[in-house]
Amino acid sequence: MTTTKKFRNVTVALGTAVVLAGGVGVANAAVTPSAVAGDVQQAGPATTQSGWRGVTREAVQIDFGQGWVTKGELTYPSNAKGRLPVVVMLHGSGHNDMNQTLPEGKGSTFVPLAQAASREGFATLRFNKRGVTDIGPVESTDPAQLAPKNPYDRIQRDAAAVIRFAARSPRIDSSRIFLLGHSEGTNVAANLAAEPKKFGIPKPAGVIEMGVVGLEIKELLSLQIYGRLLLQLHDEFDVNADGRLTATEAVNGLTGQPKEAADQFRSVLLDGDKVAAGTDTDHDGQVAIDAEAGAVLRKVTGIDAYPNVPGLDQAVVDYIKDIARFPTVAQALPKFSGPTLMLNGENDLQTPARAALVADAAVAAAGNQDHKIVIYPGMAHTMNITPKFVPAFGEPDHQVVTEIRGWLKSHR
Repeated sequence: MTTTKKFRNVTVALGTAVVLAGGVGVANAAVTPSAVAGDVQQAGPATTQSGWRGVTREAVQIDFGQGWVTKGELTYPSNAKGRLPVVVMLHGSGHNDMNQTLPEGKGSTFVPLAQAASREGFATLRFNKRGVTDIGPVESTDPAQLAPKNPYDRIQRDAAAVIRFAARSPRIDSSRIFLLGHSEGTNVAANLAAEPKKFGIPKPAGVIEMGVVGLEIKELLSLQIYGRLLLQLHDEFDVNADGRLTATEAVNGLTGQPKEAADQFRSVLLDGDKVAAGTDTDHDGQVAIDAEAGAVLRKVTGIDAYPNVPGLDQAVVDYIKDIARFPTVAQALPKFSGPTLMLNGENDLQTPARAALVADAAVAAAGNQDHKIVIYPGMAHTMNITPKFVPAFGEPDHQVVTEIRGWLKSHR
């Protein structure tokens, strides 16, 4: 039978082995924080990059404390006058750079959004997360920065430092700081917006959430590692929707699957051309998806050992434990009285659409009249059109960019 680790490699299809991931750090470099925190430099040749015409880009340095000064970029329309509203962009989990650069050369999450915000007269502020030295992302070799104690709490405090930096900028109107979070960043934005005084930041002017962490981390991680496998068996294998698979249905369901996924499902469902005797515990010649296949999958994924799921690095386990101490978006964002926009993909198997619906309903129940939610058919966690069970990375779809741009325009 397939190993737990191999099954986890299939189920954790996006990100850094964490359900809230947005990108992934792959390279290493020494930390060289030579600039003084707060120094501003005019960006170099990259200002000519496509999409930035008419936008001034300033390289900045932001002191996060505890020995880390991070690189960031403040952008604003070149012809702008006076202080501007700003969008501070908060990443998904993992060691993400300021662009939230996607693996496999698939672009980035934040660059098209920053460019769109600029077209509506907004400044934007993007930054490398702690432990990331440059675009790539390029990671530090310092384990204390890559995996600090209480990692999620540290992420929140780093984000607050960025917001305070924005509020001090002579380019920025500190009363109009908008937070845009993706995945983990939705939780960070909600936690900060709920208690701005606790974090020493101005009350945000609005919050935009993409891939909403509206449910507990345990539920989301269970979906990503275990539940999605049952969903796939129901959606793609069980054509007659009776909850059971014959050998023929199992064979047909394997058709068109990526080889690794097909091999692993075959090991659970089939012995040659018959259903697997070890899975078919009632010996009726069929596999009950939930009761029989589900029991096998629980074992091979190791989900019942949560949070110490086999195959997860200790740093990931520490992160899971830490974020569980803090409110979800559905618990925190109702405490924020400003405008909110929630966007989620219908195909998202990391932060499912149901989590966003729960969070938006909680905001509405708290009496917030300026809230909006959009669920996009065919979109997954990185807000691009992609297959549900074999998702591919991609930049936010034009529908998402247009929605955010329009929302910002209406709230400027």
